[in-house]
Amino acid sequence: MSLIPAHRQQHSLLPDFTDVWNSLAPAAGLASMFGTHLLRVEDTVDDGHYVVRAEIPGVDPDKDVEVSVRDGQLTIKAERSEKHEEKGRSEFSYGSFVRTVTLPQGADEDAIEASYAKGILTVSVPVAEPAGEAKKVQVKQGE
Repeated sequence: MSLIPAHRQQHSLLPDFTDVWNSLAPAAGLASMFGTHLLRVEDTVDDGHYVVRAEIPGVDPDKDVEVSVRDGQLTIKAERSEKHEEKGRSEFSYGSFVRTVTLPQGADEDAIEASYAKGILTVSVPVAEPAGEAKKVQVKQGE
């Protein structure tokens, strides 16, 4: 069992759901219906910390980024406003972005830290070691 909830298979032949959603949702009108894009994230468990990094270039972390935790779910929200320029085309994504990941067991929700540098939001959550092995339960035969 993996402790990395947002982890995906490296070198997979299948496209990432985020890629599919972000490419199809605008064309199908789904982005405006739901009003959000999925954030691209990567995560690791390293040195007793679960670390989530989100790619959010071009935002002001004080005004445009919100990190929250509730019931073992870490949610990152961001808003990037479109600059209206008539000089050419843009492939940038604007609007609301969101991603929720499940925290691993033993995560200390009261000690979460977040920082933003060079377009990357890094959220670090201390994780305690699992409390021993699973306990075996005797199965009794019924009559």
